[in-house]
Formats: sequence, C-alpha cells, structure tokens
Amino acid sequence: MDLADCYKKVRQRTDAICEPLQTEDYVVQPVVDVSPPKWHIGHTTWFFETFILKPYFAEYQEFDPNYNFVFNSYYESVGTRVIRTDRGNLSRPTVIDIKRYRKYVDDAMYNFLACGDVSDDVRELLILGFNHEEQHQELLLTDIKYILGHNPLFPAYSHDWHVPKALPVDGGFIKINEGIYEVGFNGEGFSFDNELNRHKVYLNNFEISPNLVTNAEYLEFIEAGGYHDFRHWHAAGWDWVNTNHVEAPMYWHQVDGKWQNYTFHGLQPVNRHEALNHISFYEAYAYASWKGLRLPTEFEWEVAATQFNWGQRWEWTESAYLPYPGFAKAPGAIGEYNGKFMVGQQVLRGASEVTSPNHSRITYRNFFQPELRWQFTGIRLAK
Repeated sequence: MDLADCYKKVRQRTDAICEPLQTEDYVVQPVVDVSPPKWHIGHTTWFFETFILKPYFAEYQEFDPNYNFVFNSYYESVGTRVIRTDRGNLSRPTVIDIKRYRKYVDDAMYNFLACGDVSDDVRELLILGFNHEEQHQELLLTDIKYILGHNPLFPAYSHDWHVPKALPVDGGFIKINEGIYEVGFNGEGFSFDNELNRHKVYLNNFEISPNLVTNAEYLEFIEAGGYHDFRHWHAAGWDWVNTNHVEAPMYWHQVDGKWQNYTFHGLQPVNRHEALNHISFYEAYAYASWKGLRLPTEFEWEVAATQFNWGQRWEWTESAYLPYPGFAKAPGAIGEYNGKFMVGQQVLRGASEVTSPNHSRITYRNFFQPELRWQFTGIRLAK
C-alpha cells in the first residue's frame, strides 16, 4: 500500500465534497447532531496532526495550539474541547484559516511519509486516519444535506449528483435455516474494533426481504394513519412522534396537497419507486409492526447479506449496539473511538449512497440513537 497516495486520495475526496459549497454554507449548525462543514475539515486535519505528526515527526511545529481545543471531538485523553453544541458559534477560525491549516498539515504529512518506511504502529494509525476521514466524508454529505434541506429556499447541493439505481428483485422473502453461524470481521484488511471478535451465534429459522421498503410502500403507512396509531409504536417512539409532530420522513413536505422531497438536486416530487430514506428507528419499527413483520437483527442481516443487494441505505436492525465477546478497548485516545458509545443506540448495517468508496463491508457496524434520521437510513423487513 502506497500510504502517501492513499493519504492524497482521501484528502482530495473531502475537498471534492466541499467544492459545491459557498463560504456561508461552511459555518451553519442548525441542530446539535449536524456539525458545520468547516469543523469537519478542521477535525479530520487535527486527527493527523494529533495522532501522527506531533508524536512521530520530530521536525513538526504545531500550527496553532488553540486548534486542539477547537477540533477535538470527544477524546477526553487529548484534552478539553469546544462542546458539540457550540461548533456553530465558531466564526473564528475562518474558513480560509482552516484551509490554510489543512494545507499546512498536508504538506507536513507528505514530508513525513517521504522520510521512508513507517513503523507498523504508525501504519495502523494512518489507516485508521484514512477510515476516520472517510467516515467524516459521509457525515459531511449528510450534514450538508441537512443544512441546505432546512434552508427555506431548498437550494440544490449539486445538479450533478448521481443517485444509484437499484432494480427490485422479484420473488418472495429469502429463507435462512436455523443453525449456528459465525459473525464478525475475519481475514485481511481494515476493520473497526467494534467488528471484533468473530464469534458464533445461534439463529432460528427466519426470512428476510430481498428489497428495501420503497417510498410508495411507506406512503401506504402514512395514508393509513400510521403516525396516529399508537399500537405500532414503542412508548418512546410514540412520545417522540407526538412531541415533535412527526407526520412523514425527514425532508418530505406537502405542497399543494402533494408530497415533495428535498434531494441533493433540490425539492422534487417524491419518487415512489425509490428506496425510503431518512427515517428513525422508531418509524422503521412502527412500519414493520403495521405490516405484521419485524426488522432483522444485526446477525440475521449479516448472515443473509450475501443473498441480496445492499448499500443504498443504512438499514435499521432490531439489535442494540453492544460489544462482541472479548471486545477490548485499545489503550489511550484511540480506545475512545467506539467502545464508549455502546449504550442507548441501535445498530445499522450496510452502507448508503453517500458512503465513501471501499468503505463498506458486510461486518461493518454503524450505530445511532433511535430518534435520529438525518443519516441515509431505510428499512428491510424480516419475519
């Protein structure tokens, strides 16, 4: 693996994602879960400065000591930080300042990588850094969509955005026999620590849909009064629906009696044939209940995934986000990457149209709180 080339490609893709933005787009934080784009490009730069350059490159001079406070996300062992809700209050450093910071660190990284072979430990940190930035590339796109999709003018992000098409599969549910199966990452290549260790699970007979739920199918739920029928909701989900007056998936709006959907191309009529997008776990569970079905567990999903097409949407599962047997946190700040979040969240499997290339695999475990829906989330049913 050419580490310098990998570094260059991952950094260039982040720049390409930001290319359609205006300066004002970089600074907005409409809600706590959405970070300003300029924070993402600063934070991913801070990662390489903090974990590679400062400890391993003797010639490196820190760009600005204040940036550790500004761009640290949640690493307690690295020091204090700006709280997440205040990221949108950072008018300084400016977008220009952060781009200068990014170039400064990039130049130093290229010099560091040109010095010769790196140790195995540094190599592992670099590969983690590449995957970390790819995660933020996906977050950048989801956050940009939220920022523009909650602008009253519904501006397009890019008219060149390509939505991948997935042809529906004819036939019934895929049947999987009961038995003992192995799950978790195995083999060569990168994985996150939450995908380890590979272990055995017992599954009963189950069936899983080869297709994701479409907008047309979900419209039936809406028109049948699904958002007003408590019988299909968890108690917490029912409270969430009523407190927030939820009537439809995120980005859906009724205009002159017709459903419109905000996309990267702007506001458009809901495409009935597309896979449903931007729903919470609460909504996914309620829809499945209304259909007399359920969501798959994450292990059912992983065992069956070779038999259907996945990657259009992150797919909610019935599984709580918990550690695998033998899970152990790495020492230091890197150990804070996943383990500290293993409470109060649901597992999503698959990938989405905004997942970075080569950043998906069957064992990947994404996770979010059940009320969140700004990610590209959908439904696959099981029984």
